[in-house]
Amino acid sequence: MISVIITAYREERSIGRAIQAVLDQKIKSAEILVVAPDALTLQAAKKFKQVKILKDPGKGKPVALNLAFSKVNTKSEFIILTDGDVYMAENAISNLLARFSNEVGAVSGHPVSLSSRNSLLGYASHNFTDWWDWMRMKQERKNNLLICSGYLFAMRNGIIKSIPEDALSDDAVISYGVFQKGWNMRYASDAVVYVKYPTTFTDWLKQKRRSAGGYLQTKKYFHHMPKTRSFIKEAQHATAWVLIYPKSLKELFYTIILFGMRMALWLAIYLDKVRGKKFGQIWQRVETTK
Repeated sequence: MISVIITAYREERSIGRAIQAVLDQKIKSAEILVVAPDALTLQAAKKFKQVKILKDPGKGKPVALNLAFSKVNTKSEFIILTDGDVYMAENAISNLLARFSNEVGAVSGHPVSLSSRNSLLGYASHNFTDWWDWMRMKQERKNNLLICSGYLFAMRNGIIKSIPEDALSDDAVISYGVFQKGWNMRYASDAVVYVKYPTTFTDWLKQKRRSAGGYLQTKKYFHHMPKTRSFIKEAQHATAWVLIYPKSLKELFYTIILFGMRMALWLAIYLDKVRGKKFGQIWQRVETTK
């Protein structure tokens, strides 16, 4: 048996598609839990009789996940985590589960951008998702710590029972926790999940500020684990990536602008750290991804 957890907030327009994509996987003996704090999302989810509804207190995704973890069927061997504003491709869950062996504790899915590559932010989303695709394959080959994508990943039930309520990057915290306990990590590039990325710079900064900033925060919980992301690490990897990724002069120009955007992002993240900003000050809703 498996349990699928879909976390959502004010996603009444997209939650139905996310749920239907799970049902279309045709997985035998599966439960679907939708966790949301708002009535409209929960009402939309209730249209599906196969779904178990959980109302969280609206204190952030980590609190919602902890609630869901406590309600997962104890007979479930695996937990699939995904969001209410994305949707899985055909056979995504089967492809995730196929990568498990006795030594594997978690398997990441493969986010694919729905945005057009012709715009700056659309290009940025493809650059980002393709870079992570490359990095996860590289990390898997070396059997290193592999950061699972919060848009879609699977883990063994019981490895992680709760996460810190102030975690900015829940997927990073869970990945660190699984790896620290001695489990191997795998990447299923054929387990595709479709994602709409921000279309304004303000929303792009909000989203990346909390996700990338969450990696700095992991040192707070995992003192002896290696740092996986920082501006310096990005710059080291970006040198080769800049040369191989752009397919035209326009995309090369976009890449140069994107490098400046990443510099601004990391500056904002370090300022957040210096100023001691809390979870509620950094975690802001991103409207253009809905």
